[in-house]
Amino acid sequence: MVFQHVRAPAHYSCLVMHHLNLTLPKRWIGHGGHIQWPPRSPDLTPFDFCLWGWMKSEAYKEKVNTRDKLVTRIVNSAALIKQERQDDLRRATCTIAKRVEKCIEFNGGIFEHLF
Repeated sequence: MVFQHVRAPAHYSCLVMHHLNLTLPKRWIGHGGHIQWPPRSPDLTPFDFCLWGWMKSEAYKEKVNTRDKLVTRIVNSAALIKQERQDDLRRATCTIAKRVEKCIEFNGGIFEHLF
C-alpha cells in the first residue's frame, strides 16, 4: 500500500515528511518523498474529486469566526456525509479503476471532462 498526500504546502514541513518517512518508509507519494508526485497529475482518488468538495460545501454553509467552530463544523460535516452519502461515496470509490484506465489511455493528460 502506498500513501498519497495532497500537495498542500503544510504537508511539505520537515515534521510531516519525517513522520511519513518513519511510518511509511518508501511508501508515500509527495513533495520530498521517495516517490515524487507526477507532474500534471490528474486527481484519481475519491477524496480529490468529490469528498473535499462535499466537506467544504457543508463546513462553509455559514460563516465561521473561530478555529474551534471550524473544527466542529468539519467534524460534523464528516459525520453527516458518512451518514447521508454512503451510496455516493461507494459509487465514487467504484470509479477509481475507470479513472486509472483513462489516465493511462491519455498518457497522464487531462481526462476529467470524461467523467
